[in-house]
Amino acid sequence: MQTLLKIVDPVLTALADNRLKATMPIECAPGQQASRTAVSHLEALGRTMAGLAPWLELSAGDDTQENLSRQRYFDLARKSIANGVDPKSPDYLNFTRNGQPLVDAAFLAHGLIRSPKLWQALSTTEQANVIQALQSSRVIKPGYSNWLLFSAMVEAALLKYRGAGDELRMDYAIRQHQAWYKGDGAYGDGPDFHWDYYNSYVIQPMLLDVVKTLVDAGKAEKDLYESLLVRAQRYAIVQERLINPDGSFAAFGRSLAYRCGAFQLLAQVALQKNLPPELAPGQVRSALTAVIRRTMDMNGTFDAKGWLRIGLCGHQPGIGETYISTGSLYLCSVAFLPLGLPASDEFWSASALDWTSKRIWSGQNVKTDHAIKG
Repeated sequence: MQTLLKIVDPVLTALADNRLKATMPIECAPGQQASRTAVSHLEALGRTMAGLAPWLELSAGDDTQENLSRQRYFDLARKSIANGVDPKSPDYLNFTRNGQPLVDAAFLAHGLIRSPKLWQALSTTEQANVIQALQSSRVIKPGYSNWLLFSAMVEAALLKYRGAGDELRMDYAIRQHQAWYKGDGAYGDGPDFHWDYYNSYVIQPMLLDVVKTLVDAGKAEKDLYESLLVRAQRYAIVQERLINPDGSFAAFGRSLAYRCGAFQLLAQVALQKNLPPELAPGQVRSALTAVIRRTMDMNGTFDAKGWLRIGLCGHQPGIGETYISTGSLYLCSVAFLPLGLPASDEFWSASALDWTSKRIWSGQNVKTDHAIKG
């Protein structure tokens, strides 16, 4: 919890006080300063909320230090969202110019879906401003790739909280990703398969939650969700096996500056209590803790004022693509989704267990791994 709060604190304290644009540094690739400055602040809010929301959703029934902290950050999050969508605010965020705002409108929408309590805490005017901001992102045409899910996630939030979303955008994204399924729990990013972590950064978490929102609204069949969940559980098994004994993982593909955010899918399956039988809760807790420490504890991860810096393990500016800037980096927060489980949950109460690679490379006996057919 303390690591997550260390990550999100600069973003939420600044935006809640209408000082985000004035104080957040914009680290980015050479020559990208102007384009990134236009979009980085919404990135910071949307990605922060996508990861923090489940912890905020927990009930704060007593005055323990964690619950007092939760109430403080709940208030900061509410104020931050309210300021970010208020046209009169100096921190009014860009939801329409260039392509990037669609991405982060979707991460903000995902955060709101993960915390209905946060949505309910907004005033009627603030809710209307959120709806307007999300709807305004419709002017951005998504690419023929995982970007279809950004449009779908925005519409899912509108369906959940406004009672109406564009079902065609959701249906198109779902159908295309079903067509792009490559087998053994992995989807293509568009028609082609990419060796990267986008099945976890975006595709499977958003696909599951868009479909779940439709099911809950009586607009999709539960069988569809269950078939997607089987694939997600297989991908979660693969993800757990990708975490090395020291908490590192294979550094391939783009967007490595999202650090431990590469394991969002594994974290979400744990949060939603859908871990497959092959993955014990204590095992997944140990694995996620190891990868969080490996990617977040290295010197250089934060600047002197607590803002994240570009890198996977420390400060590594060369790892940042041209679309990466300071705000982008807050997607690391989605590795912390299981913080939305109460302390009594087996995820926390179960004894710590070695994860698969740690068991294998210490000579312990493990069962063989097998692909799925669907």
